[in-house]
Amino acid sequence: MFAAAPLLGSALTPDVLAADSPTRAPSAPKSYPIGIEMFAVRNAMMKDLPGTLQTLKTQGYEVVEFFAPYLGWQIPYAKTVRTMLDDLGLKAYSTHNGMPAMVPGDMQTKAIEINQILGTRHIVLSSPGMETGTVDEWKALAAKLTAASDTFRPHGLLAGLHNHDAEWAKLADGQRVMELIAANTPADFVLQLDVGTCVKAGADPVAWINAHPGRIRSAHLKDWAPGTEAQEKSYRVLFGEGVSPWKQIVTALEATGGVEFYLMEQEGSRYSELETSSRCLASWKALRRTL
Repeated sequence: MFAAAPLLGSALTPDVLAADSPTRAPSAPKSYPIGIEMFAVRNAMMKDLPGTLQTLKTQGYEVVEFFAPYLGWQIPYAKTVRTMLDDLGLKAYSTHNGMPAMVPGDMQTKAIEINQILGTRHIVLSSPGMETGTVDEWKALAAKLTAASDTFRPHGLLAGLHNHDAEWAKLADGQRVMELIAANTPADFVLQLDVGTCVKAGADPVAWINAHPGRIRSAHLKDWAPGTEAQEKSYRVLFGEGVSPWKQIVTALEATGGVEFYLMEQEGSRYSELETSSRCLASWKALRRTL
């Protein structure tokens, strides 16, 4: 039975895991595993984690990304989850975390231990919790993330940040928040790209990828379309139904960005969670056949 504690996930191909240290950009893997951010199936997961993982595997997913607060798990339960994943042939290469996992303290120590149990490589900050901020405030966040990188690296883990809309806003000095974060974190700090929020904010995802070679180690395949949720637009569209230039994005990610795995993310649609995950994966596979 799934305990009332959320999850996190991560992804890296086996050849990358074996060949690359976390302190240098990985060589391009020959294949790119497709995973899913478990927030997309959160209700199904909370009711039946083993059954949900089995269904995702049957649909064709290879990787899962658990979301916070997975740190509510006890260590024995984390080991049970790892066994579930191993039995199904699923991987968890990254996890989504709150700020307590990124700063010194008991929660950071526990995050390191659980992520090592799960076999992950990326401890990603799901959101900085700042909708606005000054240049100095964002630089202070970057300093904390840099310190997290230094803490995680000896444990074979990389720190990262998952962007939302706020990180594409321009600051008083004219630069975008994401540009400040990238410039003030180490080269191995993971800039996990959420495509949908980038597109909604009016930023150019292809230009962003090309400007940060080797740093976009994972990407959330969230789509977006102008309109309201009541119109089944905004983030309620399925993968491929929005306005994101997916062919150009994928080409840039694989040629320049250093992507190691992809994660489907969908926040709700006109279909059930698991039908949504299945339909989105089918569209992804169709897209890959055209590349």
